[in-house]
Amino acid sequence: MEALAFFLCGVVFALFLGWQKHRYFSFSAQKPADYAQESREFDLRRHLNGPLLCEGVIYGPTGRVTSRFVGHFDARWDGDSGVMTERFEYDSGDTQNREWALELREDGTLHMTASDLVGAGTGQLCGSALQMHYRMKLPEDAGGHVLSVTDWMYLTPNGTIVNRSQFRKYGIKVAELVATLRRKEDM
Repeated sequence: MEALAFFLCGVVFALFLGWQKHRYFSFSAQKPADYAQESREFDLRRHLNGPLLCEGVIYGPTGRVTSRFVGHFDARWDGDSGVMTERFEYDSGDTQNREWALELREDGTLHMTASDLVGAGTGQLCGSALQMHYRMKLPEDAGGHVLSVTDWMYLTPNGTIVNRSQFRKYGIKVAELVATLRRKEDM
């Protein structure tokens, strides 16, 4: 009986440590306020404006690269309302198009919609970072699953944006994306 109690205590402790790691030391633990004191200010209307080149990789659930892509984006702003079109070209030969409608609010929040989003997405701009949350429906040929996405964009000193996204189904990470975005005229 003592061995069972000791084992159960060990299991509870391991679960507690796992929760602590997830809560305080992981990708999901970061908050927009963590970047409030950064010296560079991420201005979507300036840094995500005009023609952009996006290059990145997608990792599957095992942590291995499952896809590589190049994206050609074009973002245009009229005051606090923007439209960003994206055309992705994957190493498989597949292509994907998306158009985002963006609304930047005075408090730094972002409201966004796209045809493959379930409902609207939200974001929070703070200092040199942007955090976004949305639910995305995959195409039918990719299973048609709805994934919860946490998307972070970080502004680097030279104006390049580093994008890291995690895709979850039932709370379990099923994919991760890492990409860079930079203005085409900077190349």
